[in-house]
Amino acid sequence: MHENRVVTHRKDGTLQKGTTRDFFPNKEEFHLELEAGGVSIVKLEELKAVFFVRNLAGRPDHHETYADEIAGGGRKVEVTFEDGEVIVGFTSGYSPDRRGWFVLPADKESNNLRIFVLNSAVQTVRMLD
Repeated sequence: MHENRVVTHRKDGTLQKGTTRDFFPNKEEFHLELEAGGVSIVKLEELKAVFFVRNLAGRPDHHETYADEIAGGGRKVEVTFEDGEVIVGFTSGYSPDRRGWFVLPADKESNNLRIFVLNSAVQTVRMLD
């Protein structure tokens, strides 16, 4: 299976960085091989989002612009999480009735490749187009 670099953001504010080979949106949990060593079993119900990233170190000097267009990315949305964090991107799979859905960042220079958003951690979703 393909290895994905991910950063998990929990509803309690904690995060973990590592790689996974068994993340599936319809499963209850997945294994995260931690950057610091060891393996953690991650339960989706505890998360606000899973960020699939280019680099686990991130890009602290980069400020998201959200101005890019993503061909075939779906509708542009603004997601506000319960903790106040806001992301902007494109989705073709949003449904408030599903556990979660993917967002493609509206900044092609973002360290984030895609984000799996958990509906249970979302305050509002606003369609922008």
